[in-house]
Amino acid sequence: MEPQSKKANAGSLMSRLDGGEVVLCAEGYLFAFERQGYLTAGSFVPEVVIEHPNLVRQAHVDFVRAGSDVVQAFTYYAHREKMRLIGRENELEEINRAALRIAKEVATSTGTLMAGNICNTNLYDPSKPELIEKTKLIFEEQVKWAVDEGADYIVAETFVTQAEAMLALETIKAHNMPAVVTLASLVDDGTTSDPGENIPLEQALRKLEEHGADVVGLNCSRGPATMLPVMQKVRHSCRGHLAALPVPYRTTPECKSMFKLRDVKTQTQLSFPADLDEHLMSRREVAEFASRARAMDFNYLGLCCGNSPGHMRSLAESLGRR
Repeated sequence: MEPQSKKANAGSLMSRLDGGEVVLCAEGYLFAFERQGYLTAGSFVPEVVIEHPNLVRQAHVDFVRAGSDVVQAFTYYAHREKMRLIGRENELEEINRAALRIAKEVATSTGTLMAGNICNTNLYDPSKPELIEKTKLIFEEQVKWAVDEGADYIVAETFVTQAEAMLALETIKAHNMPAVVTLASLVDDGTTSDPGENIPLEQALRKLEEHGADVVGLNCSRGPATMLPVMQKVRHSCRGHLAALPVPYRTTPECKSMFKLRDVKTQTQLSFPADLDEHLMSRREVAEFASRARAMDFNYLGLCCGNSPGHMRSLAESLGRR
């Protein structure tokens, strides 16, 4: 599948969504590079951006060829807290700007959109003002760098609390950028994960939508089988553009997230993080998910951790892309 022409991809994210188009966005770079041995499972910090930039560039090209309309900068977990944990905080700005420039180069050459990316910090604690301020700083510096480097919009993803997602949204909107904000469902009852919140995801997303998020939805953690029921609730709750980017794994009613999947043979050893391949969905299953998502009028679609160009191609072809 050849990348779409610049003419075919003309227009901003919002003009395309408002005009009735479906926008496809490939995610999943962390797992892809861990499989190839370029970063470490567990910490999942994207050092590969500065150590092997050509590989990151090629990964973006491969996803665009497979059908992605967006080149999402590989800055997931390239934030101050994660970089501090691996002793590379002094390279924070370098890794972010490098990832953004690579993404912009590929987006420009292929006529696709370029998205900046911020995510959950694993630091946020609503009961500790000093951690709230540190979280704000993380979002502010990453969003500023994305704006500086020409991002078309910002993806804020994989949040497990409404409050942290709201901080991310406020930062993006302070820079007058379109915002795609997605939550991850880690608990079985489909609520946010902070015991102090315990808000149904569809209500949390409606609140984010009301506060200015241009697209809201779900990403990561759940595969289609366990994300689709939550998506139905989100569709009934929200009014605007909706996003769904599940992991391509066969999650089940007993194991609703990829973090709970167990070894198929023994049913004892947890599969996350390095043994999830035995749970991978087929490309046919990916296509079926895309059809069901479109039937619910979700119009910003993709796949998260575990994604591959092959899976992305099936997603695109199921929507009539060739």
